[in-house]
Amino acid sequence: MENPYVPFLMKIEEIITETEDEKIKTFVLSFAREEDKERFAYIPGQFAEISVFGKGEAPFGMASTPTVPERLEFSVSKIGVVTGALHNMEKGDTVGVRGPLGNGYCLEAFRGRNLLLVGGGFGFSTLRSLTNYILHERNRKTFGDLTVVYGARRPGLLLYRRDLEAWGQRTDLRLHLTVDQKEEGDEWQGRVGLVPNVIRSLAPGPGNTVAVVCGPPAMMRFTLPVLRDLGFGDENILLSLEKRMKCGIGKCGRCNVGSKYVCSDGPVFSQAELARL
Repeated sequence: MENPYVPFLMKIEEIITETEDEKIKTFVLSFAREEDKERFAYIPGQFAEISVFGKGEAPFGMASTPTVPERLEFSVSKIGVVTGALHNMEKGDTVGVRGPLGNGYCLEAFRGRNLLLVGGGFGFSTLRSLTNYILHERNRKTFGDLTVVYGARRPGLLLYRRDLEAWGQRTDLRLHLTVDQKEEGDEWQGRVGLVPNVIRSLAPGPGNTVAVVCGPPAMMRFTLPVLRDLGFGDENILLSLEKRMKCGIGKCGRCNVGSKYVCSDGPVFSQAELARL
């Protein structure tokens, strides 16, 4: 049995500054050994622990898509010792990646169904992974209609600008971007309003549709009653949680919710599951 605490060695190939305040960067990583690429088989919604040697490790959801297995992407917000050390690293540096961990989105259950993906701020990373997986030419016909609602506090904090531009040109995806506020002088031409209010105005039908929500706790809390008002049942609302995950394999007990561990039983749960906890 492989030691679950031993990370894969990975090289930083590219660092992308995502936001105007430079607090969120996406790290594009490649495997140091070719055989490790085959062993790291993941699905959208899973996460991994990134190690900065000498500083520690922290969990991050994969922002990349499994359809491009030769590289992994992680979006990192600078908020602590490990993330600060990551932000100070450069192209060519080596990090450790332990994973894949947790349970991601149940892709088999999505087959033939319409999908409403709802994201906010930094929490959009795993929804980016899911969106790009669905849009891949080998997968797109497997799924029904795709609607993506993504919001940030202001335009300069929206992530993945290249992806958003490409998605906006597609005819097999309905993309709705919104910001909480528009400052004077902004050239923003999109929606202005909170994500739950945008969903209410769009009024997506619940028929044969799964809603997948990932974002700040406040956004998720206020989005849930809107989806219920629109007729979505709890079993068709999926939430991606982050709750003080540490070890990533259900051993340390820091992330328990009732009898479940977010790291090993989640981080993806249906609202029906959470209601029982």
